[in-house]
Amino acid sequence: MKFPHDRAILDWVSYALPAARAAAADPEFAHWLDCEGTWFIGVDALNNDTEGRVQGSPVLTGAVMDFIVSRYGSLPLHKAQVSVIFPGYPLPRRGEGEAAAQYRAKRDAAHVDGLRPSGPDRRRRVEEPHAWILGIPLTDASENASPMVLWEGSHKIMQAAFADALEDKRPETLDQVDITDVYQAARREVFDTCRRIVLPARPGEAYLLHRHCLHGVAPWGSGAEAGSDGRMIAYFRPECAGGVAEWIKSS
Repeated sequence: MKFPHDRAILDWVSYALPAARAAAADPEFAHWLDCEGTWFIGVDALNNDTEGRVQGSPVLTGAVMDFIVSRYGSLPLHKAQVSVIFPGYPLPRRGEGEAAAQYRAKRDAAHVDGLRPSGPDRRRRVEEPHAWILGIPLTDASENASPMVLWEGSHKIMQAAFADALEDKRPETLDQVDITDVYQAARREVFDTCRRIVLPARPGEAYLLHRHCLHGVAPWGSGAEAGSDGRMIAYFRPECAGGVAEWIKSS
């Protein structure tokens, strides 16, 4: 869901943007600059509190937060990711092979959040059972400046596949189940059957993604424009209080 311009969100951005700029320039976070300088990944880089306050800002409020609370309840917020894309994205990430680099360029690095690859074989498990994904743009950029993309209805396909893979497993072992093959097969089905949607947004707007939604970032478009800060978005992904057993549900 994309939420229209909201004064409460824009007010929050006025506080968050200086903090996000400082984080992107902080030597402590230099390791987050990747893709040959075209992506600052910025995980946990924004110094906000559990209610979204940052550098004296008010609590993070607005229509999108009202919707979240009404549907999912109130969850403590982690330090937000500060994701910054610069002209030329995507170039390969450090240690990324040719196949992964091609997938990033041609398939928008499409993924479901929380399924981190690990080990030499890059197997995936549900390591971070996010409740939802909230994107809040911090800077103005043209619509083709590496916008968020998603596949319409993909959350239904992905959730059904994950539910089958985790069925009959003990709740305390759900985060240990290898879902790599199921994930990849469901992802192929999504590419074959779901419409790819481009979701640009500006400061004051916000978008909320279902936790099982397949999504990614488009390449920087020809003639795309952004200021010196790049295309900067703050992302919140609090984890389900009930862990993977709650995450696998379709709500």
